Amino acid sequence: MENKILVETSARHIHLTDEAVEVLFGAGHILTKKKDLSQPGQYACEEKVEVVGPKSSLKMSVLGPTRPESQVELSFTDARTIGVSAPVRESGDVAGTPGITLRGPAGEVTLENGVIIAKRHIHITPEDAESLGVADKEIVKVKITSDGRSTIYDDVVIRVKSTFATAMHIDTDECNAAGAFGVVYGEIVK
Repeated sequence: MENKILVETSARHIHLTDEAVEVLFGAGHILTKKKDLSQPGQYACEEKVEVVGPKSSLKMSVLGPTRPESQVELSFTDARTIGVSAPVRESGDVAGTPGITLRGPAGEVTLENGVIIAKRHIHITPEDAESLGVADKEIVKVKITSDGRSTIYDDVVIRVKSTFATAMHIDTDECNAAGAFGVVYGEIVK
């Protein structure tokens, strides 16, 4: 494999439990797939949720399928906008994170925790990881070359799994900082 990895921007979104879906959208509600995402089995939903912070709120897209824990993924700009001090964490690592109120058409859910800024990461297949000489949970640097905003991102975590499609995920703040618009590739720098 060539040392080029597709870089995708992961905009603010929310993952919900089955229970949260029912409270927010009504008993028996099932998420409606809008479009598939690049990671196999993941999809954007038609449903949106209002995420209510101390200062303001944001409408956010719901991603499916449902998960064991609800999780709100923001950029630092989003977090400041709604008045939440969210830590940088890997997806699923929500212990000790701030809570938030979610508002849907049928009701509200108050999360005790679950608000994070997603840590930059690379989803990668075992075959691609071997080819690139990286391992699960390894921290790497990735260079993104763009017109006038080339950037090297440090603290990028490798996440190896056979069900992944190889791609790096950054948030909208990181995308804007690097001018990473359109189809962009990054290069692991060792």
